Amino acid sequence: MAAPKKGRGPSGGQGRPGRSLVLILIAMVALTGGMFLSGHTTPRLGIDLAGGTSITLEAQNQPGKPNAINPTNMNTAVGIIERRVNGLGVSEAEVQTQGDRNIIVNIPKGTDSKQAQKQVGTTAQLYFRPVLTVQASGPEQPAPSDSATPKPGESGTPDDKDQGADKDKGEEATGSEATPSASATTQGRAVTGALKKDPTPSAPGSDEPKPSDSPEASPSVDPATAKLQEEFAKLDCTDPEQRTEAGQDAKPTDSIVACGSNVPGSYEKYVLGPAEVSGSDVDDAKAAIDQQTGQWIVSMEFTSAGAKKFQTITSRLSQQQPPMNQFAIVLDGEVVSAPSVRTALSKNAQISGSFDQQSAEELGNILSYGALPLTFEEVSVTTVTAALGSEQLKGGLIAGAIGLALVVLYLVVYYRGLSFIALLSLLVSGVLTYTIMSLLGPAIGFALNLPAVCGAIVAIGITADSFIVYFERVRDEIREGRTLRPAIERAWPRARRTILVSDFVSFLAAAVLFIVTVGKVQGFAFTLGLTTLLDVVVVFFFTKPLMTLMGRTKFFSKGGPWSGLDPKRLGAQPPLRRSRRVNAPTEPKEA
Repeated sequence: MAAPKKGRGPSGGQGRPGRSLVLILIAMVALTGGMFLSGHTTPRLGIDLAGGTSITLEAQNQPGKPNAINPTNMNTAVGIIERRVNGLGVSEAEVQTQGDRNIIVNIPKGTDSKQAQKQVGTTAQLYFRPVLTVQASGPEQPAPSDSATPKPGESGTPDDKDQGADKDKGEEATGSEATPSASATTQGRAVTGALKKDPTPSAPGSDEPKPSDSPEASPSVDPATAKLQEEFAKLDCTDPEQRTEAGQDAKPTDSIVACGSNVPGSYEKYVLGPAEVSGSDVDDAKAAIDQQTGQWIVSMEFTSAGAKKFQTITSRLSQQQPPMNQFAIVLDGEVVSAPSVRTALSKNAQISGSFDQQSAEELGNILSYGALPLTFEEVSVTTVTAALGSEQLKGGLIAGAIGLALVVLYLVVYYRGLSFIALLSLLVSGVLTYTIMSLLGPAIGFALNLPAVCGAIVAIGITADSFIVYFERVRDEIREGRTLRPAIERAWPRARRTILVSDFVSFLAAAVLFIVTVGKVQGFAFTLGLTTLLDVVVVFFFTKPLMTLMGRTKFFSKGGPWSGLDPKRLGAQPPLRRSRRVNAPTEPKEA
């Protein structure tokens, strides 16, 4: 006779509930330990709770490029802006798209919001242009003569030394030591680096103005040069509108007029030659302290193609006299720096001079991260103070505490002893949620904002609902006349199915909400999805095993009034008993 097959053990780990409890305890200890070891013992707070600045940028249509605003360019812009802001030392900034043409930049408190705002809103069309003329800017001044302004497309020759030598005889322009003349000023910065050759410029006083160089002796001015001279004469860089419009919408091959400022409140205007090096030719740039002088400098490293271009321009400029030995770093039509060139350079170079830490880091950041593929307009800038953020956080915590208190009160009144299991499960869920949120901050940049707090409050009800489903299934089994231990195991399959379906619907709603929304609403969706997943983990690995262990204790197994499983209070039926079937007597058959 064949031996009977062994049936499956009770589902839900009835025989070894302690193993599941140990497993989830290990997970809690590991997460808590990781949280303390990482130094992030609290969740990272969003702008609306911690305070900070929120900047909204809107992409603008560009002439001749009707399809420029597309997901690819928007995502590229997000990456560049994020790298720029992080380059300022802001590791917790949040940059994301909103809709099809907006970018939201959230910068937490403790950051120089003005500097960050400047970095974020700058399109960064970056070019290196040779300086042809530079002059202190003010109200409209006489245009420079043709001899002082090379024609567009020309960068100047050694014969152009007379430009800045008239009033600088006997003085050599050497970066911060240079003494600018009244009609030609410099940025007070110099470029040094890998020496290719060391041309020796002629002494500033060796080339006296020749009669042929005078305005009266100059040849006729072509229309393009005349227009450039007229624009230069009319340009007043102290006017913000003129300063913004100067150099805009110009082609890289055009000579332009532009404004710059080396000292706050003081402006210079420039005539600049065609761009010879672009921002894409810069491979890396960063601020550093010169070990010899102790001054801040900006180190640049060019790509292979950029190094050849840079060597060409610096080799020529190093032979010129001020200001034509300068090249201007032009960002969105504005001169951010115009260092002088001492020697011919190639792959590596250093910009030195009148830098402090902030200006050096700002220039290095701009050079390093390049140009945005789109032009953006700053739509709004919202600043949330830390005081307002703390008030909102306090309000959210109070709302959560009230919700939790109501849930606890309901569980204690209605489920009595079973509420102990529910409260422990809620505690485990809270610990897991808190530690994971704390670790997700530095890991993926998750920030707890006010909608996320709302999601966590909603999750309290979702988690409690899972316990209630299971408790009610157990009570149904007791009402049918079964004892507690069989009731716990028979109720689990039906409760498990209901819990999984309910949590799947909640998670699906959270996932859809996260995908189709942007900004702070995503915080609500993310928190709701996370807590829904944790609800499944807690119910399967903690609530069910703990219920199995509690069913073996006298307090619950006897079904006392305070256990929440009193058969009398539940209206239980008498135990089901099987009765033998009595066959009816058969009548004798007739012959």
